[in-house]
Amino acid sequence: MRTRSTTTAEAIANRKWWILDLEDVVLGRAATRIANVLRGKHKPTFTPNIDDGDFVIVINADKVKLTGTKWSDKIYYRHTNFPGGIKSATAREMNQRHPDEIIRLAVFGMIPKGPLGRAQISKLKIYAGAAHPHVAQNPQPFPL
Repeated sequence: MRTRSTTTAEAIANRKWWILDLEDVVLGRAATRIANVLRGKHKPTFTPNIDDGDFVIVINADKVKLTGTKWSDKIYYRHTNFPGGIKSATAREMNQRHPDEIIRLAVFGMIPKGPLGRAQISKLKIYAGAAHPHVAQNPQPFPL
């Protein structure tokens, strides 16, 4: 008996759209579930070298929950590519300026790096409020 791998054409044809409301959901737990769906690990046809995952729409990203004192203790760093250009912001400041970036960075750390990971993270759509423009795709509620 031979092991059958999923082809790219089959993976593209079988993609679904999921919607996830992050109101009062812990960031890390949601990020692991999102990363698994983006990679396709929730499907029995999972193939590590194929982009077999589904699309994920995240709404209410500004209402995500962090445990403990992470709102003030967790620091996000970025660099401007100029000498001495390191910038830092706490999780509270990031949530006020770019609430979608907190989710994107948490999920990005959990997917593979390289061309496959970039293709997988492009299927993640994050919105700070409850409105999103993907109604035509008929997204299903995300099972947490």
